[in-house]
Amino acid sequence: MTQTTQLIIHAARIGNIEVLQELIRQKTDLNTRDEKGYTPLIIACYNNQYQAAKLLLESGADANAQDQGGNTALMGVAFKGYGDIAALLINCGADLNLQHGNGGTALMFAAMFGRNNVLALLLANGADKTVLDVRGLSVVDLAAQQGNEAAIELLEN
Repeated sequence: MTQTTQLIIHAARIGNIEVLQELIRQKTDLNTRDEKGYTPLIIACYNNQYQAAKLLLESGADANAQDQGGNTALMGVAFKGYGDIAALLINCGADLNLQHGNGGTALMFAAMFGRNNVLALLLANGADKTVLDVRGLSVVDLAAQQGNEAAIELLEN
């Protein structure tokens, strides 16, 4: 991993806007990846750094970049429950129905981890609740496994 990659990943992780702005001015690759395939955007989103994510997206970061496991920034914020960043990603063109290596989607993560605010947002923006994971399970199946009755109600209405 190059020094520039380390620098932009770290700046994204801690939300250092000044460093990110300088790296953007220097035409640093905004879709560079660390050893796990994480991009600066994935890192910023997962660490709840809204302003960093916004700056990266406005500067051309790929909203649909996937890490080595196929996870996207939207999947990460669905897992964590960061609704404001989920809305930002959706508004910047994040694909609601991308699947990671096991077939999971952002909607599935939101349902499994009880992030019903994000689940409602994804549904309102057209997330496909008929997608199945590699085991043939739907988002309703996954919500039921976790006892997430509120998610099941949202999904069935």
